[in-house]
Amino acid sequence: MEKCRIPLGYQNPLTVYETQCAIEYIKHNFQKNLCRALNLMRVSAPLFVEESSGLNDNLNGYERPVSFDVPDVGANSQVVHSLAKWKRYALARYDFRHGKGLVTDMNAIRRDEAVDNLHSVYVDQWDWEKVISPEERTVAYLHDTVQRIVNAIYVTSETLKIEFPQICAKVPREVLFITTQELEDRFPELQDSHDKEDALLREHKDKVVFLMQIGGALRSGKPHDGRAPDYDDWTLNGDILYWNDVLQRSFEISSMGIRVNPERMSYQLSISGCNDRRELPFHKALLNGELPESIGGGIGQSRLCMLLLGCCHIGEVQSSVWDNQTISACRKAGIKLL
Repeated sequence: MEKCRIPLGYQNPLTVYETQCAIEYIKHNFQKNLCRALNLMRVSAPLFVEESSGLNDNLNGYERPVSFDVPDVGANSQVVHSLAKWKRYALARYDFRHGKGLVTDMNAIRRDEAVDNLHSVYVDQWDWEKVISPEERTVAYLHDTVQRIVNAIYVTSETLKIEFPQICAKVPREVLFITTQELEDRFPELQDSHDKEDALLREHKDKVVFLMQIGGALRSGKPHDGRAPDYDDWTLNGDILYWNDVLQRSFEISSMGIRVNPERMSYQLSISGCNDRRELPFHKALLNGELPESIGGGIGQSRLCMLLLGCCHIGEVQSSVWDNQTISACRKAGIKLL
């Protein structure tokens, strides 16, 4: 598989300096729009957590965290994969009340990530989490939250193009809600889940797709994609997907969902063979009902910049490390990696 694909005739309409200005504009304004839409407040967050805390995100279960010892503390630490669990813990510790939430800059290292146009070992995203009531654990509440996020992205894009009129990228505002089972039934001839997403988005380029219910096994016997069993409720989660016109493929901006309550966590730990986690501090607190009900997610900062600026490679909007093939291909195409 190609690590780097350069669309024929691609050219970034912005200089490197203008790109930096546009990135700053997006990050500043989107965070404001998101906080206003979801009633969030910015907080500080950790770059690493203690290995024994159970707070790190296990992602799909095979990714290795970057670990190191801290001799003066007498503990091993891990660079976070995401802050999915830490955020919910922070809601309780920081005394957030119903209807209010937090957002933070999450910076992570995912050493086992397969790097390509969309993926880097460096991950940057807005991680957010909000306190909800048990009565708000509904599909309707999830849909409303997704629409608010999509609106914040749309408004950011429209004001960005006023500041940088040379940008031609367009993003839709209407959301198509579909479950992973409906997607599987729609494209039974396609085996790969990403091919299914591409096919759906190709048919609905004028819409944002929220693909729901990720993690549990479908009628085919396989899940659409992997999800850790201890943060999202697999019946009330999903991914926000856009059609990327530059790369001609589906483009994930956010993974999010209503979080597990004690009953759902217990069930998902059991069917995933992860019952050993029940004794970790975070998991014990949640199973004992000591953490608030919440909804949350991560929104890729570099991904959003790519989408709104019409970039073809994530290295145009973030500084990371790349293989020689990618560096050479981008240099030949006149693409300047940061």
